[in-house]
Amino acid sequence: MSARNPGTDLDLEWLSKVRVNTPAVLKRAQHIQGLKAPKKQWQAAWLLKAVACIDLTTLAGDDTPSNVHRLCVKAIQPLRYDLLKKMDMHDKGLTTAAVCVYPSRVADAVRSLKAANSSLPVASVATGFPAGQTPLETRLQEVRMAVRDGATEIDIVINRALALTGQWEAMYSEIRQFRKACGDAHMKTILATGDLGTFTNIYKASMVAMMAGSDFIKTSTGKEAVNATYPVAMVMVRAIRDYYLRTGHKVGFKPAGGIRTAQDSLVWLTLIKEELGNDWLCPHLFRLGASSLLADIERQVYHYVTGKYAAYHELPMA
Repeated sequence: MSARNPGTDLDLEWLSKVRVNTPAVLKRAQHIQGLKAPKKQWQAAWLLKAVACIDLTTLAGDDTPSNVHRLCVKAIQPLRYDLLKKMDMHDKGLTTAAVCVYPSRVADAVRSLKAANSSLPVASVATGFPAGQTPLETRLQEVRMAVRDGATEIDIVINRALALTGQWEAMYSEIRQFRKACGDAHMKTILATGDLGTFTNIYKASMVAMMAGSDFIKTSTGKEAVNATYPVAMVMVRAIRDYYLRTGHKVGFKPAGGIRTAQDSLVWLTLIKEELGNDWLCPHLFRLGASSLLADIERQVYHYVTGKYAAYHELPMA
């Protein structure tokens, strides 16, 4: 991870002046989606970059130690060795950026990675994920327990009611407390943008989260009706850029929810390159929250190497 974002004092005057130009946001997002995608070896290189930025995730009610172990093994070796060898990438240490699990599965993930002699980070959702509607002390304790069990990244979720009712001081205070509970663990703040109603609310929530010390801001839990969309991302990355220009602190961005295809990952990488620049095109400042994306990327890499598409039984389970 990059240097921590220490946060700033809450600047309500800045928030009061925020206005988002919705037609301009939609037009810019449409332009990004329409940009020509890289082809052949350049596309393959971008797909490997996408793999390195994935938080490989399992957040299901039937998670068990065995499927968390399988997730960790896949994160350590995300693409088939023979495919990487033909691309001369077999000895470059390609892994996903992290694995992401529920707090109760953190110890399982840490154990599996340690057994494989891997230093891959373990991320844990927390703070009453996905709704964030449990009492504050319960949410804080959940963060502390995940850190105690070995999580080095914590994906917290905001209390959407505070954002929807404009209680920015209360939201700032809660996130500052979560940041303190994280200790040395990096904190990603999930805004659940599908629940926030307007682009202006999304910008303000992004800014408050960064002022409170978030190291990343993240679009969604993946459980909302609307998850990561390009217009929402435009608003959030512009907030990141504004925060950086004002404070000098770089905050990461993580879209999550509904990112399933290799083509999706290329658009997200393009958006980051166009809006934030090459500095953000690394796992320290950009993550893709996904569970099924890796399988499609591996399928596209297989096609690049062999000239044909793989049957599902030819690739390891993602």
